[in-house]
Amino acid sequence: MLYSLIRLRSSLMALLIINILGTFYGYYWYGIQLKDTPGWLRIFVPDSPTASLFFCFVLILWLLNKRSGLIEALAYVSLVKYGIWAVLMNAMVLYLARGLDTIAYMLIFSHAGMALQAILYAPVFKVKKWHLVVASIWILQDLIFDYVFGTMPQYYMLVDYQNWIAFVTFWLSIFVILIAYYQLIFKKRA
Repeated sequence: MLYSLIRLRSSLMALLIINILGTFYGYYWYGIQLKDTPGWLRIFVPDSPTASLFFCFVLILWLLNKRSGLIEALAYVSLVKYGIWAVLMNAMVLYLARGLDTIAYMLIFSHAGMALQAILYAPVFKVKKWHLVVASIWILQDLIFDYVFGTMPQYYMLVDYQNWIAFVTFWLSIFVILIAYYQLIFKKRA
């Protein structure tokens, strides 16, 4: 029943509008950091809006009765990784600051929704192994840009924990790749 509902054209259109709005807001949220980042590194700064942009492309293709396993794989791994990552970072700020503002709570809710939508739609994704390999390279190389070249999202309160955050982010990336393999490849063959 749920899978019939989420595949309705009206559901896809509503989700597309929500993701377009979230994508635009995400790029706006990164505005100052994008301005302060050298030109060639800017593509690696906005992680979450790029994840939702991938999903926008997935939804547009579905509405046009087309598919791209590669874009579906990129959407899945990036939505799950950055959805979980942002929830963890905001939870860490909540713990350290003993409170959050309204925008931080909105970020927690919206990023949890990012991960949830990827997991909900995974059964209808048509991802091949090579699609997942490319998507895995994408999220792993982003670690290098984030923690070597400094393109990670700026959370002023978390600067002192950057090494630990990099460590957790690496293992989160590995976890997401394994879950993606299980949900998108292995489970569909069984």
